[in-house]
Amino acid sequence: MRRFFSNPTVRGLAVVAAFAIVIVALSLEKVLLTAQALLGVAFFLAVAFFLFLVWRERRSDIEAWSDRSRRTFYAAIALAVLDIAALIAFTPRGLETLVFFAVLAACAWAVVRIWRDEHRYS
Repeated sequence: MRRFFSNPTVRGLAVVAAFAIVIVALSLEKVLLTAQALLGVAFFLAVAFFLFLVWRERRSDIEAWSDRSRRTFYAAIALAVLDIAALIAFTPRGLETLVFFAVLAACAWAVVRIWRDEHRYS
């Protein structure tokens, strides 16, 4: 038995199974859903804070861009943040999930395209 639990994968799966058994035995599903909601909000705030730090570090570069590029860049980032907020708030299913990823991909494409166009040196 000792050799069986010396494997880190088996030990980790045993811990997860023990937590699952405790949650089901004590009917803690609502507590788990509450923790999931709190972690979703915390994740959203962490993403927003990271984007703020990146913006603060690079804002002098961004201010030198053309007006159109700057507006498109900021709009794409704002739309991506709203898209992630909608994911957390509404938990999409099916086609809505596909739309979420399509909007996120379009925002990422716009940000990368603007960034590369503004950092192209001729």
